[in-house]
Amino acid sequence: MDKIERIEIAVIGAGLGGAAAAALLDDAGFVAHTFEQAPGFDRLGAGIHIGPNVMKVFRQIGLEDELARIGSHPSHWFSRDGTTGEYLSEIPLGDYALKEYGAPYITIHRGDMHATQIARLDKSRLHFGFRLSDIVEQDDGVLLTFENGRKVLAGLVIGADGINSVIREKLLGAERPRFSGWIGHRALVDMNKLRSTGLDYERCVKWWWEQSRHIMAYATKSDGSEYYYVTGVPVDSWEHSESFVDSSREEMDAIFGGSHPMVQGLIDATESVTKWPFWNRDPMGLWSRGRLVMLGDACHPMRPHMAQGAGMAIEDAAVLTRCLTMTGVQDYATAFQLYENTRRARATKVQTISNANTWLKDPEDPAWVYAYDPMNVELN
Repeated sequence: MDKIERIEIAVIGAGLGGAAAAALLDDAGFVAHTFEQAPGFDRLGAGIHIGPNVMKVFRQIGLEDELARIGSHPSHWFSRDGTTGEYLSEIPLGDYALKEYGAPYITIHRGDMHATQIARLDKSRLHFGFRLSDIVEQDDGVLLTFENGRKVLAGLVIGADGINSVIREKLLGAERPRFSGWIGHRALVDMNKLRSTGLDYERCVKWWWEQSRHIMAYATKSDGSEYYYVTGVPVDSWEHSESFVDSSREEMDAIFGGSHPMVQGLIDATESVTKWPFWNRDPMGLWSRGRLVMLGDACHPMRPHMAQGAGMAIEDAAVLTRCLTMTGVQDYATAFQLYENTRRARATKVQTISNANTWLKDPEDPAWVYAYDPMNVELN
């Protein structure tokens, strides 16, 4: 008979949301094991925004200072016309964010942030190379079978396994995410070439032009030595089977040629660039069932135009942990309902606005996003 290990909580997926959940649960006194299908993690070439709402969670688990040291601290979120350079909105961040929203706003390389999170976890409860193949709900737990032959009986299972979540499929049935009609190009640019333009690149800019296409560019290191951009471009379809494919400077020129000189400077400084599809799902009517619960992209995936996808997953992790701490694992049904009641409206609102791609294009008050405190929000 196969040996079956019994554990209190299984977190499926050790991405940004799953790693946050594991750290929060550990600090709260739970015994959570995290299972990740990848054999390890590479420093993929992608940047990420971490708003004050998320930095408050990292403060709770002792990572705020380290992330603030590594990351860049943009003074503003700028939206500009991609042809004329006209400023459409100038949203203050920097010292203003620290004062008004209670924590810093940083931009950072996703790999550096993830490495910091992974280093925080108990390695004896972090398992790589565990691809989930089967889930059987039982009276006394959830039997998880992995492709490597290991079996685990978990008291609770948290699905932090992304838009293609196996946990979501178990709850709602097989359903592929649909292509959103958008792709994003991602690149780390040659800083020497960027400096040679003689132009002063702000550390956080969202450029807009032709009503829809945009390019967001920002530093990902505190010393400004690394600069990154990501685009949002509407297309008819995604015909590739891979999760991303190579693009080229020539393709970027074809899309963005004729734009403002600072946009052209970014394209000229590009040495390698990839393009990625943006997938989507509708807001869900089910966040949990029995001993299974979801967070982040498994539950409410969104296009990246608001720079809050990872933020929502980490907020979810914080609120879910607080709910379980309040009720205890035995009353998980109450905890899961409390979690969903507290998170649903906010996550759905962010998902909707992010998908619409209007966030901070025009002047508005972002306090409802950035001032939110997942560690102290009322549980309802």
